[in-house]
Amino acid sequence: MKEKIHPKYMQAKVQCACGNTFTTGSTKPELHVEVCAKCHPFFTGSSTSSTSRDAWTASTSGTRSPTRRPRPRRPPRAISCRR
Repeated sequence: MKEKIHPKYMQAKVQCACGNTFTTGSTKPELHVEVCAKCHPFFTGSSTSSTSRDAWTASTSGTRSPTRRPRPRRPPRAISCRR
């Protein structure tokens, strides 16, 4: 096997969007994540994440979503019986 081709494994500082920080092992010294165990709805028991709810209301305030027209249906294809 070749020597000196593997990246250096070190302690990494992880920062979440909610403000939580913790350490883990990684090849990068610093990681930024959007959701962690402290703010994820599965672990907290809440139905929605506060960071995603705030971001969604800020991005959609004052805007209306355009109405989508239904896609026209295609006629069924003819089935060939040839072998």
